Amino acid sequence: MTTSSAVERAKIALTIGGSDPSGGAGIQADLKTFHQHRVYGASALTLITVQNTQGVSAVSLLDPGLVAAQIDAVLDDIHVRSIKTGALGSAAIIRAVARRLERHRDIPLVVDPVMLSKNGNPLLEPDAVEVLRSELLPLATLVTPNAPEAAALAETGPIATVRDASLAGARIVAGGARAVLVKGGHFAEDSDATDVLVERDEAPWTLTMPRVATKHTHGTGCTLSAAIAANLANGAPLREAYARARAYLQRALERGPGCEGRGIGPVDHFAET
Repeated sequence: MTTSSAVERAKIALTIGGSDPSGGAGIQADLKTFHQHRVYGASALTLITVQNTQGVSAVSLLDPGLVAAQIDAVLDDIHVRSIKTGALGSAAIIRAVARRLERHRDIPLVVDPVMLSKNGNPLLEPDAVEVLRSELLPLATLVTPNAPEAAALAETGPIATVRDASLAGARIVAGGARAVLVKGGHFAEDSDATDVLVERDEAPWTLTMPRVATKHTHGTGCTLSAAIAANLANGAPLREAYARARAYLQRALERGPGCEGRGIGPVDHFAET
């Protein structure tokens, strides 16, 4: 039985992002990941998608003022220990989020710059990339782009190697972010997946994991960034938070689908932390 005192002592993380009704990505994946890490999850919704494992068929953006009001409602009342952002959708929503989070620079912020769904459907308007780069990334403790997102944010060519990822990460850090994690799932030099962590005033740091032969990769980016935010809420330093989160994602991939569908299935969020 959970007591009120136990709830009061719970570490709390806030996720700001979009809804996935199939439960594999977005707010739903974040909250499952928080819970699995023994972190209480709060949320502010930015957009609603109509999607399943086969793809996204519709996206509806919420009013930026309503997004901001949700964030205020949480942060004015609850002691949040970490924040993560996911799909933000538009320049106006990004500005609203950035203006609210600028008041809370003491809270670690993980920015997952969601631009496309796993099936390639756009989740960020083209004119919003510069606003993301200039207004939200300078507030970030960590930015977690995949290779195409890192190339877009750094304005480089395609990322095909660890060196490419390191250079792109360094350019993003130079733009204001404290650290950038370029995820290795979209480029390959061998059968392993190598992530590159670039921190301000530090040499690039890499972590390599065996690739998991599975089609069940829906929500991997959301899950990893949420796990990092959860570990930060639990008090882990950045590299440790990332390493723990990456190990959790590896187990979630290895366990197989969280649920079966006709397309790209989700990871299993019941994996051990």
